[in-house]
Amino acid sequence: MTERDSDTVKRALLPLDANIPWLAGLQRSLGDAIENDRLGHAVLIQVDPGLGGEWLATWLAARLFCSTDQSIQPCGHCLECRRVVSGEQPDLIRLSPIEDSKEIRIDQVREMASELTLTSHGRGRKVAVITPAERLNRNAANALLKTLEEPQGSSLLLLVTGEPSRLPATVQSRCTRVGVPVPPIAELEAWLRAHGGTATDWKAVMSAIGPQPLLALQSDAETIADLQRETVRALDQVVAGTLDPVETAESWGKEFFALRIRCIEHWLVTRIHDWATGQRPANTEALFAALDEAREARQWTETPVNKPLALERLLWRLNAIATSRRPA
Repeated sequence: MTERDSDTVKRALLPLDANIPWLAGLQRSLGDAIENDRLGHAVLIQVDPGLGGEWLATWLAARLFCSTDQSIQPCGHCLECRRVVSGEQPDLIRLSPIEDSKEIRIDQVREMASELTLTSHGRGRKVAVITPAERLNRNAANALLKTLEEPQGSSLLLLVTGEPSRLPATVQSRCTRVGVPVPPIAELEAWLRAHGGTATDWKAVMSAIGPQPLLALQSDAETIADLQRETVRALDQVVAGTLDPVETAESWGKEFFALRIRCIEHWLVTRIHDWATGQRPANTEALFAALDEAREARQWTETPVNKPLALERLLWRLNAIATSRRPA
């Protein structure tokens, strides 16, 4: 996601007592595991971005540190819970890519491992949260493996990832693995209306950023919804041959590249669905070729790729949907 995109879409962290229905079952299971001492020394939390993986890891850390010994929920009010939320809990270590880095590096993992060997400041447990865990580079993952193979006392590692396949199999196999399926969009929209108001077009927001309700809640939702609607109108014009793909790509490549690509992908999926259900005729070969290219382009959002050129190629594929021409 580009710097400008990041200004529009903010990271969300809800209160510890937030009602997130798609996480409730996993919260109960993890709470039971704590009560029965079955949590193990490492948990791999598989959850798509924006569905609450980082929040869940924070909730679990608070549950472990909470001084009121609640059976399932952390109280959210004691000193230990407040320290977890504020980032001031000395026995809680967080690993994420540093500043502009795209990776979690080996020196970060080594520092974490060293801290886990130190005496706890409070209740005898240390917790490390690694998110997003798929950002561990190869050397960092190898260093983490040593910590997983030789756990320190009552330390707990929490790895949060939406892409577990990018983690080495050896790392995955040494963790207790739990997951959260993506809820139906209608459920996410209802949750957003309940927590963020009914005035916002949450469906438009999620078609731009994906099914990421926690992210949507803390985003500049109206700006994103407007951008999604403007993008859809422009795509219809590109396909109709009334809007120049080159000029459009040049404009779109300057800002909101990641959001534009997500909007294009969602637009294509909708078109394919309309074709499959007989609602709209389509050049299916061009549709699927464009969808493949859009999904590939999504991987370019954090690379120095020539974004206007990438968008131009994609928009010419969309133009071919109507004209049956093949892009060069």
